Amino acid sequence: MKLITEKKPAFPWFGMDIGGTLVKLVYFEPVDITAEEEQEEVENLKSIRRYLTSNVAYGKTGVRDVHLELRNLTMCGRTGNLHFIRFPTQAMPRFIQMGKDKNFSSLHTTLCATGGGAYKFENDFRTMADLELLKLDELDCLIRGLLFIDRVGFNGHPECYYFQNPSDPHSCVKKPCNLDNPFPMLLVNMGSGVSILAVYSENDYKRVTGTSLGGGTFLGLCCLLTGCETFEEALEMASKGDSTNVDKLVKDIYGGDYERFGLQGSAVASSFGHMMCKEKRDSISKEDLARATLITITNNIGSIARMCAVNEKIERVVFVGNFLRINTVSTKLLAYAMDFWSKGQLRALFLEHEGYFGAVGALMELLKTSEDL
Repeated sequence: MKLITEKKPAFPWFGMDIGGTLVKLVYFEPVDITAEEEQEEVENLKSIRRYLTSNVAYGKTGVRDVHLELRNLTMCGRTGNLHFIRFPTQAMPRFIQMGKDKNFSSLHTTLCATGGGAYKFENDFRTMADLELLKLDELDCLIRGLLFIDRVGFNGHPECYYFQNPSDPHSCVKKPCNLDNPFPMLLVNMGSGVSILAVYSENDYKRVTGTSLGGGTFLGLCCLLTGCETFEEALEMASKGDSTNVDKLVKDIYGGDYERFGLQGSAVASSFGHMMCKEKRDSISKEDLARATLITITNNIGSIARMCAVNEKIERVVFVGNFLRINTVSTKLLAYAMDFWSKGQLRALFLEHEGYFGAVGALMELLKTSEDL
């Protein structure tokens, strides 16, 4: 066996994914610190650990997703808890300032970062906080992080799940599953925009296509149409709305189903199609508009994903990304669309840690010299 002689990286261990809308941060909190290590530990390292692990909110917009924490995880020969933290990308200057205030640069740690923001904010990290970023490719990190989290599981439970009976709202139930022999898979990454990858192994993949109509589009349009301010507020409005007041359905045109081509009367024929009528415009609510926006974006992503799966001859379709966070409307709609339009040949799969895989992949790059990974 080849001996790994490289020194383990110094604490703290972070991975960052700086996206167009959200920054995702993963932090490994060691729980096996020896008395000697604790005695030698510098005060600002203790301060950072206390700050990150004793709070569930940071300022007005930072959140630690406690329900996603991975406990007693072994990484690089150390045992600890993996914490998942997010905040809006527009708050990045405040984050960099915090790094400066806590004298982060004195810890001589490598800050591994992926996503477009790793390039956009690189100079700010350097000039404001004297920190150098190790910039990593976001799709490499996404795949590596996803495979790692699926391999270690979610605190004894599978990371992956699907919806059984997606075509029946009354019997549609969430079911856990394993990504055994995951390749090939079509990986649909739904963030501000959408990228669709055909993945044949951890290191063999291609970007098939994408769309600019993603989570950023949903939130941007909802802000314009309803006056909401946050993703959570937009989803809350959508949960109370009725999109059929906004969208024109097949039955609005045919009076029922379009039987020749198997189009149900309830299928959307024209998104926002009713809005050309002033009478309809005057009768709808903001909640209806939010729901219709969510359905429009989700249907578009689902349609593109299905066509890609058919063209690439891949039956396993995995949806990830923060657009799916607390968004059961979209997950169930995607599950239904994959099942219905493929006549049961395609099953939509989802993952509990949704938008954090890029950050996990960045953390793994920091630790890649260890035989444990």
